[in-house]
Amino acid sequence: MNCPRCDSLFIQTTFRDVCDSCYKEEEKLFELVYQYIRKRENRTAAMQQVIEATGVEEELIIKFIRNGRLKLAQFPNLGYKCERCGGMIREGRLCVSCSTSLKSELQLFKDEERRKQEIQERDKRLTYHVKENSHPNK
Repeated sequence: MNCPRCDSLFIQTTFRDVCDSCYKEEEKLFELVYQYIRKRENRTAAMQQVIEATGVEEELIIKFIRNGRLKLAQFPNLGYKCERCGGMIREGRLCVSCSTSLKSELQLFKDEERRKQEIQERDKRLTYHVKENSHPNK
C-alpha cells in the first residue's frame, strides 16, 4: 500500500502502518515527546504544551497514546479530543456523555423499527384479500 505520510509504496504489516523511513522518523519524534514529558517538571503538561515544546503534530501524539506507547496514567493532563463533541478524553474515541447519548439514540431507533415491524405484521393479519372468481359465466 502507499504510505499515508509520504505516499511511497511499502508492504503493510500488523505492526506498522507507515513505510520504514516514516517509521524511523516517527520513532525519533516519539523519543522527543517521551523525553519531554518524562521530565518531572513536564509531567503535568497538556497536549498543547507538548506540541509547542516538541514541534510534534497532535495527530502523531494521539497515535502514540492510542497505540499504548504513552501511558496516560503517568501524565494526568495529557489527553485528546472526543470525536463527537471535542471534549478532552483519555481513552477510546468518544467521551462518556457522547457514548451514552449515542447508545440511547440507537435504542430509540431500534424501538421505532420494532414498532414499525409490529404495525406491518398487524396490518398483514387484519387485511383480507379477495380473489376475483375467474368463472367464465360472470
